[in-house]
Amino acid sequence: MTADTITAADTRINARWLIPMEPCEAVLEHQAVILQGKHILAVLPQHEADRQYRTRETLDLDTHVVLPGLINLHGHTAMSLFRGLADDLPLMTWLNDHIWPAEGKFVSSAFVEDGSRLAMAEMLRTGTTTFSDMYFFPEVTAQAAHDVGMRAQICFPLLDSPTVWGSGPEEYLQKGAGLIETWKNDDYIIPAIGPHAPYTVSDQPLTAAVELSESTGAPLQIHLHETAFEVDEALKATGQRPVARMAQLGVLNANSQCVHMTQIDDADLEQIARSRTHVVHCPESNLKLASGFCPVHRLMERGVNVAVGTDGAASNNDLDLFGELQTAAMVAKAVSGDASAVSAHQALAMATINGARALGLEHEIGSLVAGKRADLIAVDLGDPFLQPVYDPASHLVYSNHGRAVSHSWINGVPQLQDGRLTRIDVPDLMLRVNHWRQQILS
Repeated sequence: MTADTITAADTRINARWLIPMEPCEAVLEHQAVILQGKHILAVLPQHEADRQYRTRETLDLDTHVVLPGLINLHGHTAMSLFRGLADDLPLMTWLNDHIWPAEGKFVSSAFVEDGSRLAMAEMLRTGTTTFSDMYFFPEVTAQAAHDVGMRAQICFPLLDSPTVWGSGPEEYLQKGAGLIETWKNDDYIIPAIGPHAPYTVSDQPLTAAVELSESTGAPLQIHLHETAFEVDEALKATGQRPVARMAQLGVLNANSQCVHMTQIDDADLEQIARSRTHVVHCPESNLKLASGFCPVHRLMERGVNVAVGTDGAASNNDLDLFGELQTAAMVAKAVSGDASAVSAHQALAMATINGARALGLEHEIGSLVAGKRADLIAVDLGDPFLQPVYDPASHLVYSNHGRAVSHSWINGVPQLQDGRLTRIDVPDLMLRVNHWRQQILS
């Protein structure tokens, strides 16, 4: 090859192992990922990269596995400021007696900005490059994520009752339509619609939410079948399970994401599979609040796309998606009685390509393929507690802790370098967090 055929590029990442997610279950060794601008220019063996590319920067990650950035598809980012506030309580007691009163007293645009930045710092530090948020003042979280350069689905809240962000459904929908219009073509922000749950949103606002989703293309995310209590109360009130009601109202479709889904019978499973609705599994929050077990293995067997989320730090109590994957895989085996259920590769898919599919971005993110966005992470497997390495995928799910993440890029921009955040002023952020702690304690 002559010198004039060598291609110049921005960054070369030499990885000991690479898990591209496409093709499925591939684990490659001694690969190079070439980044140019916001995109992946090439993924190829290192000896071929030596002949074909010259880059301004080269990173030799000799003990690392490189994979797509993780996608945390459900959370309430600003609630990181409520981490540990009301533990060891059932869901409705936790909500009614502690979380909702605290939100009424403390939540403001300033609270949401600082809480969102705290959450983003934790997520970036542990390998998440895309997150979904459903909370008040979504315009504030959207701007914070955009400023940091983190990819985010921002779901505006929709409830029947008044909150700090609006007086009722009409105002929520009006503000939400404005949010969608403002951010619809942004490089980082995916505006979305977030009706809270069937028991907090009546038929008319849900119908309006579906119409808004259809007219704008904005995804819709809703908590659904989170607890047996929710399903039982719906049956008493209407004689209908919430999934059936959502199907009637048009909520279930390929642009919708149903979160939790711990209570599923055969009819529910049929509705979800037929409608091509996505399911977002939050195993640690479900366990901590004793909400139940999402039958992930059964859903996958029916071809349902299952992604994963941490939920908020107030009910988890962390946003480390690697820990979530370990829990998801372990619980699936116990629930199904099948030790092969939700393999390590399937768990990794839940946090990468499956999340991308749920967002409608599978052609942009979720795998390391030439032409896709340069959203990727590196995890250092060189520490003694991760040795020896026989199967990097197994290590990432069953042995890894998110703090082994050493590097990350979003749109080709470094967000984490040798474990240090590049776009968030951590000392200043900690001062703000301590301010909120003092206020909430008093």
